[in-house]
Amino acid sequence: MAILNTVSQLSQAVNQKRDNTQLGKVVLVGAGPGDPDLLTVKALRLIQQADVIVYDRLVSNDIVALAPASTELVFVGKRAGHHCVPQEGINQILVEQALKGKLVIRLKGGDPFIFGRGGEELEALLPYQIPFEVVPGITAAAGCAAYAGIPLTHRDHAQSVQFITGHLKSEKEQIDWASLARSNHTLVFYMGLTQSGEIRRRLEANGMAPSTPVAIVERGTSKQQRVLPCSLETLDIIAEHAQSPALIIIGSVTQLTHKLSWFTPEKSAHDEYSEMRVTPIAKVAKVAKVASL
Repeated sequence: MAILNTVSQLSQAVNQKRDNTQLGKVVLVGAGPGDPDLLTVKALRLIQQADVIVYDRLVSNDIVALAPASTELVFVGKRAGHHCVPQEGINQILVEQALKGKLVIRLKGGDPFIFGRGGEELEALLPYQIPFEVVPGITAAAGCAAYAGIPLTHRDHAQSVQFITGHLKSEKEQIDWASLARSNHTLVFYMGLTQSGEIRRRLEANGMAPSTPVAIVERGTSKQQRVLPCSLETLDIIAEHAQSPALIIIGSVTQLTHKLSWFTPEKSAHDEYSEMRVTPIAKVAKVAKVASL
């Protein structure tokens, strides 16, 4: 009954908005894997223009700090098994804020359309005819692998790459494990730490060698990044010592981290730009000026 009442109230608000003022707008913005230097120029500009920013746990504090003091920040963080705000509640926040005529930035870690539920959130806006945009971000697989010195494809190792979520919407949904276990292929599991044992068992059962190289990239692109190399047969053991957020990368390309690793977490490039966090508006003004040329 409460949900029905909320829907009715929102519908009335939509009709009133059409009669009085212009609707606001929702923009899904990809914040990338964590390092603020990996934000797109457009993402940075929109963060500076936002009336409201709705963000989750995967958005780093340094990125949130780029918002002006006048911006309303709404935290809707999630972690495995725990939801600060359920998805339906997040959808409702986006609708309510947009109906107030505000520019609402839905700030998401990585890319909004890669395991970010971006499509679901946009679908929730459709009944209210709320305008929206999508700003892509560097997905965690690309960003974290690059910072770990792991090329996801390589002519001598892998001719294809596949991104897989460690969490399915329901237990009835199934992954085609046989197709994942083939050779010359890189697998990247998002949100897979708690399912690492099941991932190992399923891949081995479908023919993947227990000795297959694996790397767990923990807190990728941040100053706390760790790369934990292992093999498929020891995946769940090593995963017990890793912390979320983390990616599981499976395939021979992970062996290249030993010679292609370039990022030293203690000396993050972002340290050189600490001034941006102190006076973000001035910095953004310079970026916007260059972008407009």
